[in-house]
Amino acid sequence: MVLLGVTLAGCGLKSGSPMVDDVVPGSVGRGKPLDGASLTVTSKNFSENIVLGQMIGLVFKAAGAEVLDRTNLPGSISAREAIIKGDAAAMYEYTGTAWITYLGHAKPIASPLKQWEAVRDEDRKNGVTWLPQSTLNNTYALAISKKNNAEHHLKTLSDVAALSKMDPAAVTICVENEFASRDDGLPGMEKAYGMSIPASNIRKMDAGIIYTQVSKSNSCLLGEVYTTDGRIKAMDLDVLVDDKHFFPNYNAAPVIHTATFDKYPEIAELLDPLSKRLTTEVAQQLNAKVDVDGEDPHKVAKDWLIAEGFIKKG
Repeated sequence: MVLLGVTLAGCGLKSGSPMVDDVVPGSVGRGKPLDGASLTVTSKNFSENIVLGQMIGLVFKAAGAEVLDRTNLPGSISAREAIIKGDAAAMYEYTGTAWITYLGHAKPIASPLKQWEAVRDEDRKNGVTWLPQSTLNNTYALAISKKNNAEHHLKTLSDVAALSKMDPAAVTICVENEFASRDDGLPGMEKAYGMSIPASNIRKMDAGIIYTQVSKSNSCLLGEVYTTDGRIKAMDLDVLVDDKHFFPNYNAAPVIHTATFDKYPEIAELLDPLSKRLTTEVAQQLNAKVDVDGEDPHKVAKDWLIAEGFIKKG
């Protein structure tokens, strides 16, 4: 969903670089169904999506394919176009991004499954095949430090609305500039929950600073976060439940260039088990390894796939 995280050099140059790992099948890829295939994987240029792109490449490699790594492309559109044009075979995409940004719909579909089905069906005309989605949902949320929440006991955004009416001065919020003005951001959230936060209580700043401000200062009680961000746990934050389901679902799912999928339908059997294991909590853990601990996304992806038994070292 979000273009969060630093651009990580060396995780996939624009021209691409061969994936040279010595990996073999574990629970997926037995019989090497992609033996002889030459496939390119891609991703957007934020940590989570790079890790997911590396996972696809490593699974393909273990299944016998020669893999070209073109992860870490700038922005969403360049990776999207690579899939449509067939310059890349596969990546992980987000249902909300496709539904709203690529397919041009103003309103999200509340049901994660129905939104995925709608995206899958409509994107066929673009030559894109959507495989089943994961429960990994990289959407907007508000968070509060556990320290401050010991006083306020907030669990949901409805609780925030109630607090803002009872004590308007108490609800201060740190957000990005874009979130402060988007209909699917702060203005829409306030309308959906019947709250009105005074402009003087809204502080705008870069995404990375928000986490620190919410965790370590009293400049804002609440902060805009992304639900899969590894800093949520690292900085001891509570994420408030969107109990009215205002924010769109951004579930991650593999997207495949349709002509490639028609040639190698075995790709579904390789990636479905992976998607079933990917949750918001798993993403938080993996993202923290990159964004908090400074590990390389390729190593994070490889270590996790091996630990889960999907692939083995050769």
